Amino acid sequence: MKLSSANINVMVKACRKASKTLIRDFGEIENLQVSIKGPGDFVTASDKKVEKILIDELQKARPNYSILSEEIGKINNDESSKWIIDPIDGTANFLHGIPHFAISIGLEQDGEIICGIIYDPIKDEMFIAEKGNGAYLNNQRIRVSSRSNLKNCIIFTGGPKKESQNIELSLKEYNNFSSKVLIPIRKLGSAALDMAYVAAGRCDGFWQRNLNYWDIAAGIILVKESGGFVTDFRGENKYIENKTILVTNSKINNEMIEVLK
Repeated sequence: MKLSSANINVMVKACRKASKTLIRDFGEIENLQVSIKGPGDFVTASDKKVEKILIDELQKARPNYSILSEEIGKINNDESSKWIIDPIDGTANFLHGIPHFAISIGLEQDGEIICGIIYDPIKDEMFIAEKGNGAYLNNQRIRVSSRSNLKNCIIFTGGPKKESQNIELSLKEYNNFSSKVLIPIRKLGSAALDMAYVAAGRCDGFWQRNLNYWDIAAGIILVKESGGFVTDFRGENKYIENKTILVTNSKINNEMIEVLK
């Protein structure tokens, strides 16, 4: 089985089209490492190009939907339906020629994410989920892992950034988790892919502070539809307001909340 609703088809088409630009630009990064302009400006331009393609495709198919996107901010139309877009999640990886980044699109209806797509164009891995219809990787059904002992789990995180207010707290959380698990904590540099990997059972849990809505929107539905949990650090449904997100295979949720206390 594969997901093929009208909204999913619109999202897939937009991602496929935008990915051509993204792959081409990524191929130029190595040459730009020694250029006068430098890769930073190039990545910003690439981000905006990809975003424009995504928005053009989504608006062509759904002209009345609102849009929230990382680069341009808000396009206000019908607020009951809204695309949440991150053109390149993992821009630092992209900037340094590391092939681990993704396009992320979520569709929110009446305040709830009902479908999402996270597409890794370099590996050609497309993670898709739709409310009530499950989560898939390249048309194969995915589910969260079944590990139930935190000690044996592989856990992902990200940050903190240099300018973050909670640097000491984030480092304390990192140390606390490091003392609980046998496998060192992984920091791969793309929150969207971190969540997709939890959904696919590749890792067992993920936590992070100070993420934006576009970083996590598509991942929320992916994890939920694959049997996982998405909460804030207290185990409540306030991860957007509190800007703390905990994503797990459900079996280690309580253990991770205890560590975060």
